[in-house]
Amino acid sequence: MFHIESMLQAIDSRPYSFPATMTTNPAALPDQLSKSFEPQELESRWYAEWEQRGYFRGGQHVESTESGGSQPFVIQFPPPNVTGTLHMGHAFNQTVMDGLVRYHRMRGDDTVFIPGTDHAGIATQIVVERQLDAQGISRHDLGRESFVAKVWEWKEKSGNAITEQFRRLGSSCDWDREYFTMDSNLSRGVVETFVRLHEQGLIYRGKRLVNWDPVLGTAVSDLEVVSEEEDGHMWEICYPLAKPQDGIEHLVVATTRPETMLGDVAVMVHPEDERYAHLIGKTVILPLVGREIPVIADDYVDREFGTGVVKVTPAHDFNDYAVGQRHQLDMISVLTLDAKISDEAPAAYRGLDRFEARAQIVKDLQSQGLLQSIKPHKLMVPRGDRTNTVIEPMLTDQWFVAMSKPAPEGTQHPGKSITEVALQVVDDGRIKFYPENWTTTYNQWLEKIQDWCISRQLWWGHQIPAWYTEDGQIIVARNEEEARSKADAAGITGKLVRDPDVLDTWFSSALVPFTDLGWPEKTPDLARYLPSSVLVTGFDIIFFWVARMVMMSMHMTGQVPFHTVYVHGLVCDMDGKK
Repeated sequence: MFHIESMLQAIDSRPYSFPATMTTNPAALPDQLSKSFEPQELESRWYAEWEQRGYFRGGQHVESTESGGSQPFVIQFPPPNVTGTLHMGHAFNQTVMDGLVRYHRMRGDDTVFIPGTDHAGIATQIVVERQLDAQGISRHDLGRESFVAKVWEWKEKSGNAITEQFRRLGSSCDWDREYFTMDSNLSRGVVETFVRLHEQGLIYRGKRLVNWDPVLGTAVSDLEVVSEEEDGHMWEICYPLAKPQDGIEHLVVATTRPETMLGDVAVMVHPEDERYAHLIGKTVILPLVGREIPVIADDYVDREFGTGVVKVTPAHDFNDYAVGQRHQLDMISVLTLDAKISDEAPAAYRGLDRFEARAQIVKDLQSQGLLQSIKPHKLMVPRGDRTNTVIEPMLTDQWFVAMSKPAPEGTQHPGKSITEVALQVVDDGRIKFYPENWTTTYNQWLEKIQDWCISRQLWWGHQIPAWYTEDGQIIVARNEEEARSKADAAGITGKLVRDPDVLDTWFSSALVPFTDLGWPEKTPDLARYLPSSVLVTGFDIIFFWVARMVMMSMHMTGQVPFHTVYVHGLVCDMDGKK
């Protein structure tokens, strides 16, 4: 990174170097000066002139020194969503990047500033669906192929607004290198990465608990979930013991989500809580359901919270899911994907919306004398950042990247997980964070990482390159022709059906540092401009994007995606929000 003092020293000691084509074009000058300064007219005219003359184009100084060429200086955009318009955070980030780029261009470095936009799977699909809704049409009325065509049509008409705003800011980008994460060359890199990772056993399909947005009907990442404190309630419910012990007829369980009790598979106490030690291994009767469930012990329980007795619902709570894994408990899903009560619940509640069911369950508990108390309670409520609906932990079939599994022989780092390698390159200094304290944030997230859910139940995005046979076998291939060939080789003659899901946007954006340079082909740009020099970004996406770029670049290319990560603050409002 540069500092003002070192920059001034460099400017004093090294001459400016401009492209030989930078000459004044009299035709571009106005006939006479305006009486007042009119920046809009001047900036638009001169920017177009500079872009047309190629002043921002990279590769102009490759042969400019006697040693065979100047050193590259490369910055790649953190790609903004194609749906949006620039906000103050974009302008701030862009200003820092452009300052660095212009400084190195004046030094005579082979300066490449690569712009691009992200296809933003969820955000873009929402925009187009809202337009269709206004016409009384749903995407299902159109069908997948026609809907995707509509999205591309929207992108061509409206999606380029954000790049025009970058031009208005004066960003000195090499627009000849502009990328879009759904471009054919980048899409090829996405498919190739998925297939290779699957062949290496590092991508798999399984049923696990994920964040689920019941309005969008898709899994969402942690970044798309906003948790804020809200006023709620704590319900204390009596769970009768199957066989009363020492005068104790029931255990009182505290919960903030009574509707999920229909899927309880155990109640849990702390192993050192003397109040309940004699009840561990006994059973209680699940109210309103009648199912007998065990009393288990786990040190996850906070003895000071509520009554010290906790319900366990592994299919609807992330902490309970971990407990269920440790104790080998059943997983009972009592919510459908649109957040209604499922057929796994008693008939009286099936089909009710989750919050309607909550009210009915509380009423029924009261009528049966099993509701001990209702107390006001502050709680963190997770909501989807696009829909503002309450997110549900949901047990669904999804695709995952194995984050902690050792890579096999024949890969860039056999015997090491992609997480270990990403930690190593920061530890040994191949990647440096400025300020250095953000290294801690990066390390802590990777050290506690879970397998990454990369599938989304959308139509807009990179469709997962997997096909299913009639008996449920999975064939992963680069295209349908290759899938058919693999099926034939395995003696499978039936119809193949492609997985309808698309990949998480973060998956494709994690590959940008090398796919926008031509990977998987061994292009001259890839050889010269990877790694890039510096990534400029806010601290809020260190773990969602920065770490994933490091993991994927090291695994797929053997190189770090960038040498330096410059982390700046965020532009916030008076309440401290972005």
